[in-house]
Amino acid sequence: MQVPTNTFKQALTEQAPMWGCWAGFATGYATEIVASTGFDWLLIDGEHAPNTLPSILAQLQAVAPYSTAPVVRSVNQDPALIKQLLDIGAQTLMIPMVESGDQAAALVRATRYPPHGIRGVGGGVVRATRWDSVDDYLNKAHESLCLIVQVESPKGVDQVEAITATEGVDAVFIGPADLSVGMGYPGNPTHPNVQRAIEKIIRTAHDAGKPVGILAPVEEDARRYQKLGCQFIAVGIDISLLRQGALATIGRYKEQPAERPSRTY
Repeated sequence: MQVPTNTFKQALTEQAPMWGCWAGFATGYATEIVASTGFDWLLIDGEHAPNTLPSILAQLQAVAPYSTAPVVRSVNQDPALIKQLLDIGAQTLMIPMVESGDQAAALVRATRYPPHGIRGVGGGVVRATRWDSVDDYLNKAHESLCLIVQVESPKGVDQVEAITATEGVDAVFIGPADLSVGMGYPGNPTHPNVQRAIEKIIRTAHDAGKPVGILAPVEEDARRYQKLGCQFIAVGIDISLLRQGALATIGRYKEQPAERPSRTY
């Protein structure tokens, strides 16, 4: 058996827009429903959603039959957790709050086996190797992995050149909400200063040959970021979609106004 193809990483090379959705319910059942609707990719959120390693595994298994590519966001930069996420079969990882080239390089090492990194060997115990049935996994695993680093703080913006120049970083994801809070504009990611910072990240990443993604549940924001050069854009959040749909439904009977998607997450 060969290492499974990472369809997300493959799609990045085609440079076509990739429309995604945040998966925050932390259940395989809900995530499978979203995977069946046609999104190009799904973010299984281990940072802010109430996910555990078993619930992330269940969601990876649930979306496996579908064309939607799963991306797993880690709660932090802990190399031990990164090892576990890779072992359960995550091939694309998104890591929050990367603020230096050194941090980015450490994350690359966490995804590589020695001598190029520090990832421990699980062998036949782990799903990533299909329980030791993948040919030459130790030497080929890195070819199918995709590492996305989040730049979402003023320090990250200051260090974006070093971050994007790091070999082994495959893409950059911008967090508008955290960035706006860190810059002193909480709840206002469309502030001109925040937008200038976002444009700097996009330009710098492109100069380094790295694709850029962003979260933009409001359509006018998503369209603008696409024109600025973002390739993979999360345009929905499953929790918000449920809430908006529920409000719209009951609003037809109780004359409540529909709720606009939030710009702050």
